[in-house]
Amino acid sequence: MPMFRFDPYSPLVDADPFPAYKTLRDEHPCFWSEEAGMWILSRYHDIVAAGNDWQTYSSARGNLMTELPGRAGATLGTTDPPRHDRLRGLIQQAFMKRNIESMGDNIRDIARQAAAELKGRKQIEFISDFSSKFTVRVLFAVLGLPMGDEQTVRDKAVLMVQSDPKTRAKGPEHIAAYNWMQDYAAKVIAERRANPTGDMISQFSLAEIDGDKLDEREVLLTTTTLIMAGIESLGGFMSMFALNMVDFTDARRQCVANPALLADAMEESLRYNTSAQRFRRSLQRDVELHGQTMKAGDFVCLAYGAGNRDERQFADPDKYDITRKPRGHLGFGGGVHACLGMAIARLAVRVAFDEFHQVMPEYLRVQEKLDWMPSSTFRSPLKLELSIK
Repeated sequence: MPMFRFDPYSPLVDADPFPAYKTLRDEHPCFWSEEAGMWILSRYHDIVAAGNDWQTYSSARGNLMTELPGRAGATLGTTDPPRHDRLRGLIQQAFMKRNIESMGDNIRDIARQAAAELKGRKQIEFISDFSSKFTVRVLFAVLGLPMGDEQTVRDKAVLMVQSDPKTRAKGPEHIAAYNWMQDYAAKVIAERRANPTGDMISQFSLAEIDGDKLDEREVLLTTTTLIMAGIESLGGFMSMFALNMVDFTDARRQCVANPALLADAMEESLRYNTSAQRFRRSLQRDVELHGQTMKAGDFVCLAYGAGNRDERQFADPDKYDITRKPRGHLGFGGGVHACLGMAIARLAVRVAFDEFHQVMPEYLRVQEKLDWMPSSTFRSPLKLELSIK
């Protein structure tokens, strides 16, 4: 029998990671991946425990499987308490002041307009024709970014989260996109500080708790990360949910007939097919787990996508069931690093599909084989061609 290998950079893993995840959970729950240069944790309870134990499983050396240069140590995802708590408190002020529910009407207007642009079409490419337009418009509205650069900003954000499957590293094009985004963010921040408005960048660049403010690097990298996450994480969430809606016809038709079911269907999609597949930690001490010794300084992958399909936590985990109500799924991460933007993501995706289904209630997948974004951290299709009935 050939030796088991797991390469998170492999296009085969991008296409279908779930058979490998099951082997990892059942036979190698604490597995050293030579290709990734890190340990892989795949069982739900091990991932949750690691996410809660930030003293052992640190994020301070970066949380992306292939990290961007200079990012570690200055963002919510790449710091540990107490610094993380300070950052989260200051940034959360902006989320609280920019009350999510108060943005609902604006988000619905954006969704309605994006859906209306599709009327009469017999075939669409969901990502370029709908979800990317919607997510970028929402992001620009929430953060207060100047209109006019939407397509370029999206293209750079998508490049930032990709990696080269051959070199297993960020290539020059990925680094260049990251540098462009920092330059872009710096200009926006300077403008907002000179002329503050009610947008989120103004809010968190000026946020203060007991005299403490974010420093220049923290504001810059937080803005850059929010743009990246707002476009790729929200866009990936939407495209994976669309994939579930097109592949599971009965579930979609139930949601079309009763849009109130969209919320439960989205939670099941976050469990069943999350775009946030794998994130990295670094060990602060030696850890014995499942007969293996992980050494201080080693990198560890928390395979959220594997944990979400763990039958030790979720009954019949390979079934997409919108009645499941999967409490505790890992689609938004967990522990101290649970996604800060999960409320706005849930609101935006629910509203987007409500409007999309009013225009296009019946659709079929054109492509049998999908091309997947080359990323060791995220998983989503590059294109999703749909025929409209």
